[in-house]
Amino acid sequence: MQIQDLPYPDPGVPDARSGPRFLWWLFRNQLSGQLKSLAWGLLHFASVASLPFCVGVAVQAAVDRSGGRLALAGGLLALACVGNAVGDGFLHRAAVTNWITAAARVQQLLARKAATLGSALTRRVAAGEVVAVSTGDVEKIGWFVEALSRFTAAAITIVLVCVGLVVYQPALGVVVATGLPVLAIAVLPLLPRATRRADTQREKAGRATELASDTVAGLRVLRGIGGEELFLDRYRRASQEVRHAAVRSARMWALIAAIQVLLPGLLLITVVWYGVHLAREGRITVGELVTVYSSVMVLGYPLRHFEEIAMAYSFSRPSAKRAARVLSLDRNTDAAGARDAEAPTGDLYDPATGLLAPAGLLTAVVCGDPDAAGRLAERLGGHAAHEGPSVLLGGVPLDELPLDSARGAVLVQDKDPVLLSGTLRELLDVPASGAVDPRDALDAAQCGDVLAALVQVALDTDDPMDARITERGRSLSGGQRQRLALARSLVTDPEVLVLDEPTSAVDSHTEARVAGGVRALRARRTTVVFTSSPLLLDRADRVVFLDGDTVAAVGGHRELVRTEPRYRAVVTRETEDEAASPTEVPDADGALRGSKTLNDDGALRASKALDDGALRDDEVLHRLDELEDLEELEEIEETA
Repeated sequence: MQIQDLPYPDPGVPDARSGPRFLWWLFRNQLSGQLKSLAWGLLHFASVASLPFCVGVAVQAAVDRSGGRLALAGGLLALACVGNAVGDGFLHRAAVTNWITAAARVQQLLARKAATLGSALTRRVAAGEVVAVSTGDVEKIGWFVEALSRFTAAAITIVLVCVGLVVYQPALGVVVATGLPVLAIAVLPLLPRATRRADTQREKAGRATELASDTVAGLRVLRGIGGEELFLDRYRRASQEVRHAAVRSARMWALIAAIQVLLPGLLLITVVWYGVHLAREGRITVGELVTVYSSVMVLGYPLRHFEEIAMAYSFSRPSAKRAARVLSLDRNTDAAGARDAEAPTGDLYDPATGLLAPAGLLTAVVCGDPDAAGRLAERLGGHAAHEGPSVLLGGVPLDELPLDSARGAVLVQDKDPVLLSGTLRELLDVPASGAVDPRDALDAAQCGDVLAALVQVALDTDDPMDARITERGRSLSGGQRQRLALARSLVTDPEVLVLDEPTSAVDSHTEARVAGGVRALRARRTTVVFTSSPLLLDRADRVVFLDGDTVAAVGGHRELVRTEPRYRAVVTRETEDEAASPTEVPDADGALRGSKTLNDDGALRASKALDDGALRDDEVLHRLDELEDLEELEEIEETA
């Protein structure tokens, strides 16, 4: 595999049972690249190791005044230098290729897992941990995979040099062959402590990254409540903990590095002392002494790869463990029994709650707990975070469908949808049936002011479809981002569209028009809307009220407000005292059923609610315009 061939057509199915198993799986899947790196590494290290022999021959030739052997030594030295240069260059190329391809494979696996799990991923694993795995951890995993072949080449070279020295000069060769293994394993007792300190550093760094990620994501809310300094102090403390842990880890690795310098120095002193003693006795020649001495010095280079592989494994093991944890997560589905048939059609039914969304109707769902609404919306899309009975579409469990079929049949728009950077045309260029024109979807979502704003800030185009949207739509207001995301969902035209609070950041006037636009565009299509807004509830074909995790009532909006106190409390935001007091029942001709009331602080206590009567849009807007303090109410709603 070459870098230009990335990305992989199929990154494979990883062995995510543990961190070491995952590392071994990566190594096996890059076997050809590892063998290539090993071959170039052997050439490089062998060339380096042969230099002392060439120098020894040259020295001895000079002592003996032999021009022929001196020329031979020069030729061997030139050949060793060429082998060293070629081997080093291609070893670096092969090693970097292994590193990048291993990191790319891990990133593809993580991206595929994120696409499979969707929003369920961040409910099972902290967002900061996912960021840490997909950035720093990927690099460390690639480092170990790359360093393994170089370490193997260095170890083989050391063994061959020791055997060669024993054969070339047994007296000194035995000393070297005995001392080098001691040097190689001397740091092993320190590795567990160094690994634990590295793990602690990684853990604290992951928590700091998670805190930073959560703080940035909620920065606007923090500014609204004046909590920036509080979270900044928390991040400072977390950052200092990371620094202290990094210093402790660095001290241990500095000690290991010092030992790696001290022990080879002691071995070198021993070889020189003993070699001089043997040379005085005439048992070895000066050239042989120089050869052994130079070999010990040169072997310090491959010996450093023992320290590197220990560091690489210590740093990559917790990283591989975290990556394996993410990759071991799976969609709650019976893959073995997955159906190959086309996506079914029909009623959408959740056995866990008893929620039924009839085919072709607009069903509004009211939940007292907003978090429960989000979890149920994910369940309806087949992305449940916990085990449980599968949602049925036309009687077919979504968990038994292939992932593509399930997502093509049911689309879930989260409460906080993400807008990617690019032009508006690119934003709306999503997999779709083709039955809904993008401009019709924009009209239904009431995006006229959004288009005007995009054209106003665009410098090079008058067509709003070619206007650029900044990252996550930060240049737009919350309501504008929400409506663009709704238009994107409408363009896809899925069999079942699930919307979680699609108008929570939209003002009353626009919300009424959005409700009518969605109903008209999604006619004869199944649509489920999680909301407590009376304007949306008024347009629904049926309303389902969930008390806890079970369906408590089903009916029309006006009927449920009149007959179900719990539903009325959620929709009109009644307090317990207000719920206990007599409630005025609207007359039959249709009037505002929910009042807008301000408490002593001027805050909204009861939201707008419209009768199920035959109010036209212009009548609705006329009555809303006549409400007292409407501008103040809208400001409160936008702030909320």
